[in-house]
Amino acid sequence: MYRDDYDPAGFQDRNSEDVYSKPVRAGKRTYFFDVKSTKGNNDFFLTITESKRRNNPDGTFTYDKHKIFLYKEDFDKFKEGLDEVISYITNNCFGGVIPQRETEEKSLEFEDL
Repeated sequence: MYRDDYDPAGFQDRNSEDVYSKPVRAGKRTYFFDVKSTKGNNDFFLTITESKRRNNPDGTFTYDKHKIFLYKEDFDKFKEGLDEVISYITNNCFGGVIPQRETEEKSLEFEDL
């Protein structure tokens, strides 16, 4: 179990401060790219969170979240690896062009009213 599973609010308050956030909606998922500073604002790191809404049988909903922490010393290697994998998929799996998803007809939900 992760440390922030025990006390997410307290864990965030003690160890980091939000500096910048960029949400990216991608189909049924939202990705959050959050820049955080360490205590004392003397260092920075990135958290990447994937969030997907799940509807429960009782009509309520929850969010499944998966988070990774990326530290400055790993930025270059992470970017190189991500670029290489995306290039591989594009060129070897999709013939050089990544097909775009069909735009789904968005149904109106209660929250949208």
